Amino acid sequence: MEMPPSPFELIDWAQVPTDDDSPSMRRTRTFGGMNVRMVELVPGHNNEFWCDKGHVIHCLEGEVEIEIQNGPTYLLRAGMTCHVGDRMDAHRGRTATGAKLFLVD
Repeated sequence: MEMPPSPFELIDWAQVPTDDDSPSMRRTRTFGGMNVRMVELVPGHNNEFWCDKGHVIHCLEGEVEIEIQNGPTYLLRAGMTCHVGDRMDAHRGRTATGAKLFLVD
């Protein structure tokens, strides 16, 4: 992956507005075609759709079950990172307790 050209910038996530009004808050900054996100999943969050976009996901707090379509389910806990390429393994996540994630896609 090549980082798109962009000047140095600090991000104060508390100052970045949320992307939508869902209970799980998502804040996104975009640089070229790359998204950098801070996501806070509320307890009971459950994605119903399968995502086939590639991501690097780092769990800052809590834990998330990552289900692979036609495959296993993995537990991503605080301090752990997972990654998947575009159109490789469709996946979705759920959390009973809530989680805070940092994503790059």
